[in-house]
Amino acid sequence: MCLSGSGHYGRVQPWEAIALGALQGVTELFPISSLGHSVVLPAVLGWQLDQHDPRFLAFLIATHLATAIVLFGFYARLWIGIVAGMLRSLRDREIGPHDAEAKLGWLIVVATVPAGLIGLLFQQRIQELLATPRIAAALLAVNGLGLLGIEVLRRRAMAPDPAWPVRFGWTRAVGVGVAQSFAFLPGISRTGATMGGALLAGLSHIDAARFAFLMATPIIAAAAVLKLPEVAVAGDPATLTAMGLGMAAAGGAAYLSVRFLDRYFRTDTLIPFGAYCVAAGGVSLLVLLTR
Repeated sequence: MCLSGSGHYGRVQPWEAIALGALQGVTELFPISSLGHSVVLPAVLGWQLDQHDPRFLAFLIATHLATAIVLFGFYARLWIGIVAGMLRSLRDREIGPHDAEAKLGWLIVVATVPAGLIGLLFQQRIQELLATPRIAAALLAVNGLGLLGIEVLRRRAMAPDPAWPVRFGWTRAVGVGVAQSFAFLPGISRTGATMGGALLAGLSHIDAARFAFLMATPIIAAAAVLKLPEVAVAGDPATLTAMGLGMAAAGGAAYLSVRFLDRYFRTDTLIPFGAYCVAAGGVSLLVLLTR
């Protein structure tokens, strides 16, 4: 694939749109880093991508928006409860001592602040400096080591607790948000970093995973909406077709991914994903260093 920024080479071909959309839908939710894979995989396969081409950026925005829509739909019932709880707390000017939904909503807000601030101030600069295939491959391996380390550092396995938000402190929520901000490094997974922070804060795997997915939904959606003007600039028919195919592939892959992970983390851990990232990052780095 070649996206050089001029002529038809700036457009994503239909098969490429489907492949890249599916890749984004999976790697955004699995704790294996979508940014790391989008930087490393094309380089390993020899694809020539111009990631600054408006048409390619529009395509990426569309696939991220599709992922956010799927996440919201999958947890729609929970989101309805969260919004209702937050409105209750605003009406009553307090969070009820047993109102888990209201507390969860405000925990998401508090935990989102650190990553939001860091993203606004430093995200573009970080990715300009570090979004190179070799660095991303190395950080993908680091992501794997981090996931494995988190499993070692956790003192004991926690059982799922539907009322965990009531007992979860605001300071720990900030800590989870700070952990999530490491995902601005290409190769570090947003899901993995957020889950890691939540696990170290005492949550079970399934509660940590759902908290990570709930936190990711407004962040991914907001980032896509803020960049929608770029979509309008790149709104030629071929690009719009690629965006449609990419959104369908990303949405389908995201649905299958979140459905799988929501069941997987009820009983299993981050260890397989950590091992995969160490292997994938290490092999990719070796391939890139020998070229």
